[in-house]
Amino acid sequence: MTTATQPTRQHAGSTRERWMDTGTEMPAHNGRERDRTQQGGSDNGEGLARALGWFSIGLGLTQILAPRGVARLIGVRADDHTRNTMIGLGLRELTSGVGILTRPRPAGWVWSRVGGDAMDLALLGSAMKSGDSNKSRVTVATAAVVGVTILDVIAGQRLTQSSNGNGSRSVPGAKTGITHVNQVITVNRSPEEVYTFWRDFQNLPLFMEHLESVRVTDDRRSRWKAKAPAGTTVEWDAEITEDRPNELIAWRSVQDADVPNFGSVRFSPAPGGAGTQIKVELRYDPPGGALGAIVAKLFGEEPNQQVKGDLRRFKQVMELGEVVRSDASIHRSMHPAQPSKKPVSLPPRINGAPVNAEGGTQ
Repeated sequence: MTTATQPTRQHAGSTRERWMDTGTEMPAHNGRERDRTQQGGSDNGEGLARALGWFSIGLGLTQILAPRGVARLIGVRADDHTRNTMIGLGLRELTSGVGILTRPRPAGWVWSRVGGDAMDLALLGSAMKSGDSNKSRVTVATAAVVGVTILDVIAGQRLTQSSNGNGSRSVPGAKTGITHVNQVITVNRSPEEVYTFWRDFQNLPLFMEHLESVRVTDDRRSRWKAKAPAGTTVEWDAEITEDRPNELIAWRSVQDADVPNFGSVRFSPAPGGAGTQIKVELRYDPPGGALGAIVAKLFGEEPNQQVKGDLRRFKQVMELGEVVRSDASIHRSMHPAQPSKKPVSLPPRINGAPVNAEGGTQ
């Protein structure tokens, strides 16, 4: 994709304005709903959260005191391994319950229950495939966990609404599951060099670890393919909504995307002339909405950490010409915990031409 020589400005309508207006969050509910929340009604989720907290404590104590009995009840083999697993799950439930009942704003603890529910469903899924399990009992247990998961998500959404009023930057949005990412880094290269490299979207998989490919279809549109939790992939088409050379690239996904998203990258001279400050802002709706975001975090796919790591690798590519990886990221089997003597070289390109050590093209 060639670098744009003239700014391309497109207006994405009212939806984009709500999401992309810097520093402005999407409103989670209107004034009437906020009044109901402030009146302490059931809409704020506190009553449901307390009930779930007591449920967690009761279930946790049962799993700790009678792990084999719980295992037989849900249809799995009551051996030593299952006993130890049940005790571990019981401690998790007990911790969540105490956190919900003792914290004035227990939204985080309720969302942690959703992550625990995802773990329980994964364990029950494995039990369903086992020849030693009672399939009918496992099915009933799975249905019960699904029901509790729905209640946990409802309580988490209501608590998030009442505590934030307009959604959250670190947890899924109350109604739409919107996740907000905001990261900044300084790179020792000029704004022109940094913008030019980034604007060639085919360079992005070089440093974006979860991005498998970007295929440019025309001067405004491109096709993206990214890794998702549990070994799956997602794809979507994106279009540039604003392009100011050496200053800003803004984009949005087009209709029917697997992952609806809006975002922008700003390039500005760093203080004291020490390179370029890069600010990435992204809002997206993860697959599965609020529950999908929690499951992603359970699998270690926390979005802010993803982008922070991507920017760190981008800095290495621009300043060193390669991504320096630890030994652990190269070898699959057991190995000494030490840096690799041969860093993985990913030569950067500008408009398809490799970049030399001085930052120019060869």
